[in-house]
Amino acid sequence: MILIKNADLVNMADICHEKKDILIDGTVIKEIGNIDVSQYPQAEIIDANGRLVTPGLVDPHCHVGLFEDIVGAVGNDGNETTAPILPELRGIDSVKPHDPCFKEALKGGVTTVVTGPGSGEIIAGTFCALKTSGKTIYDMVLREEVAMKMALGENPKRVFGSKNQAPSTRMANAAMLREALFKAKDYYEKKKEYEKNIAEGKEDAKKPEFNMKWESLSRVFDGFLVKIHAHQEDDITTAIRIIEEFNLNATIEHCTSGWKIAETLAAKNQRCIIGPTLGTKTKVELKDKSFEAGRVLKEHGVEFAIMTDHPVVPLEHTLAQASLFVKHGLSELDTLKAMTINAAKITGIEDRVGSIEVGKDADIVIWSGDPFHYMTEAQTVIINGKVVL
Repeated sequence: MILIKNADLVNMADICHEKKDILIDGTVIKEIGNIDVSQYPQAEIIDANGRLVTPGLVDPHCHVGLFEDIVGAVGNDGNETTAPILPELRGIDSVKPHDPCFKEALKGGVTTVVTGPGSGEIIAGTFCALKTSGKTIYDMVLREEVAMKMALGENPKRVFGSKNQAPSTRMANAAMLREALFKAKDYYEKKKEYEKNIAEGKEDAKKPEFNMKWESLSRVFDGFLVKIHAHQEDDITTAIRIIEEFNLNATIEHCTSGWKIAETLAAKNQRCIIGPTLGTKTKVELKDKSFEAGRVLKEHGVEFAIMTDHPVVPLEHTLAQASLFVKHGLSELDTLKAMTINAAKITGIEDRVGSIEVGKDADIVIWSGDPFHYMTEAQTVIINGKVVL
């Protein structure tokens, strides 16, 4: 057991800057309140001494473990680029737990990452959710597959257009994505019909021929989350049309120009994961990149989270990026929510992480000061009830 005493707790649920104690039993949070130390004589005591305590940060979209880091210790395994439609791939099969960036993430208070393939393909495969501490994937995995990655815009058309292959235009991006979804839906309906016939005892029921692509992609018709990479307004609205056409449970990733059409996002009740916003505008799609986005989306009631897109913004600098959203008008609490509970909800892992509540994973950060001050550090990081930093 671990007992954190004298925390200035912001739990991202119902406690905001209240002095509380937190009892950890095994891997989960057992109790929150004013806890008598004598009741748990076997517990390890950590005195927060009035410092801010929050849930571990959740990065809802990054590529840690899949792309080569600066010391060349990982290898580039994030974009297959041999075909534009690859829903059968799983990002977890490319993740290297020895990527030093996992340890660096701890310095930034990041305890959970949703990581997966890049945007070189129209459909690139699935993202996984991992804790940022562990020797093997078995130690780290929170969920092996959390979302199907899709992409619109420049990246797929650049990758395949340079090979004189489709797609080379936005029209082809959208058409090929729709074609794949139609094929997967046909496969899904035939499979469901077969299962229905078998349940009804029809011995002559014909089982559809197994297809790994459509088997994987067809899960989106049962609500499996879809992450659609889209920067510009035209790509964002194309994504929304496809989401509506196929009734997808989807988030728009990056959504760089989304703040300019916040009314549309709000009217469509469209969730977004914004970023990376720190850094230069390296391509035309990023022309509208702005730290005003967080404030504008919040004012319009759009549900959003903040990503690093690591390695674009290194995970250890997630708060450096976040502080600039605060500087441009997003409240500190809303910024923290965008990196904790909102990020967890939007990626469907809020049952485990994103807030400090009884029964949830004991992923907790004790900060040395105001997390948005450039001198602040993650002083103590706990993952699954174990002090890892």
